[in-house]
This record gives sequence, C-alpha cells and structure tokens, in this order.
Amino acid sequence: MAAQSSRLSPGSRFREALRQEKPLQIAGAVNAYAAMLAQAAGFRALYVSGAGVANASFGLPDLGITTQHDVAEDVRRISGAVELPLLVDADTGFGSAFNIARTVKEMIRAGAAGIHIEDQVAAKRCGHRPNKGLVTTSEMADRLASAADARYDADFVLMARTDALAAEGMEGAVARALAYVEAGADMIFLEAAGSLAEYQAFTAQVTVPVLANMTEFGRTPLFTVEELGTAGAAMVLYPLSAFRAMNAAALRVYEAIRGKGTQADVTGLMQTREELYRYLGYYDYERKLDALFDAGNNSEEG
Repeated sequence: MAAQSSRLSPGSRFREALRQEKPLQIAGAVNAYAAMLAQAAGFRALYVSGAGVANASFGLPDLGITTQHDVAEDVRRISGAVELPLLVDADTGFGSAFNIARTVKEMIRAGAAGIHIEDQVAAKRCGHRPNKGLVTTSEMADRLASAADARYDADFVLMARTDALAAEGMEGAVARALAYVEAGADMIFLEAAGSLAEYQAFTAQVTVPVLANMTEFGRTPLFTVEELGTAGAAMVLYPLSAFRAMNAAALRVYEAIRGKGTQADVTGLMQTREELYRYLGYYDYERKLDALFDAGNNSEEG
C-alpha cells in the first residue's frame, strides 16, 4: 500500500539519510513501482531523472523537451508510493527566474526532497555528450538565487549541477561551484568527471556535499561507493541503472514472443506474479475487500 507521510519533511529526510550513510547511495526510479523495488532493496534515497522522465514517460531524448509539469507528475506518483526522499532533476529550471521559482514550489508540493539545477544553456544536452553549452557563472547564480528565494521549506535541498569540467577544466568547475554555493546551493553535482583524482581535487576545494554520478556508458568510470567515499564524494547516484536493465529484458521478451509465438523460453527473465503481489501488498488490499464483502453479506442476512 502507499506509504504514509512522515512527520519530517522530505527535505529533512534526505538530509538525515545523508548523515546516516556515507556516501549516500541514491537509486534512480522511473516510476512508482520501480521506486518500491528500490525501497525494498534498502536504499535510503531515490532519484527522478530528467532523462528517465523524457525516455520512459514520453519516449523522447533528454534534450530539454519535457516540461516542469511532466516531471512533477512523475514525482507525485513516486512520492505517493514510497516513503523515501526524492532528489529530482530539474534540468535548467524550466525557464527564467519566475519559472524557476514556480518549479521549486511545484516540486515541494509534489513531494520532492530537493532538486538540482544545471548550468547548461536552455537547449541542454545529456551531460555525457560533447558540445555542451554553458551559461555564465552569474546567470547560473541568478538561477540559484531565484530557487533559494522561492523555497518555503528551509530543509528542501537545492543542489547545483555543473557541467563545466569538460569545457573549463578543474579550475573553472571549482570556481563555478564556489559561486553557486554563495548563491544558495546546499550541495554540488559534479557532472562527467573522468577519474577519482578529479573527484579528490574537486572535493578538497568544495566543502559542501558533492554528488558523483555513476551513470553507465558515459564519460565516468563505474567506481565503487568505497572508492568515491575515499575521494570525498558525499553522494553516489545511479540514475538509470535499473531502467537500462528493464529495457534490455523487455526487448528480449518482445523479440521472443514475436519470433517464437510464445514467451515460454523467457519466463526466467520475468518477475513472478507472487513477487509482484508481495511488493505491491496485493493481499492486504484483497483482505480488505473480503472484509467489506463479509460485512455486507452479514448485514443482508441480519
């Protein structure tokens, strides 16, 4: 059944998770049921990826095509199904200062624990692709100031993502990060680092919590959580790992059914009905139905 809301705000729960687990592992979930599975696996925090919303919910590439409303709808569905705090990808903020302020308010209302805003231009690209365009440091600082002014929950997490490492090097990325903290960012997301040495150099100079993004098939090697912790990372993100696995399994099942006329050879890839029911709490719902029907029958007999 859907989780009951905690007395602590989502932002407070995210900050508490960050205190309890070092580094904090954050698992991406593209829908409510995936979030329930990640919660069952023991994660303390979850992530709603902008690419996940674009890819999974709309069949679109991650090129800034989806909207604030699109992301907020997925956040509402996920936050209604699990108790874990959600860090949400807010791209470049979805517009100018007024739009950014609205984004913050809408994400708090949707149940997010925090968002990250990046310093790419509005026509953004995947962080692990070439030719990313960046706004100026001052424009990004204005984005963050607008977001900080708009949050009415002091514990709501405001994270700044910088994509500057590829274009401006370590010195530029650090300078931007420090300016972003000054503008109101609580935490920093360093995108597309290529080595543990880069994480070490960055975290030595940026004293707020830093997130390391362990997305597959990109520019960053898949370091372990222990290695990243030693390099100073406070959070380790796995934005689309389960989604990629789901996609590969789904394609094999579709191809088998289409090619062989039966799914018999690929049932080993599938979650069983019993497993599905267990994670959904299906039998709890069914018992309530049985009780309602029994009460109705007893009333008619009386």
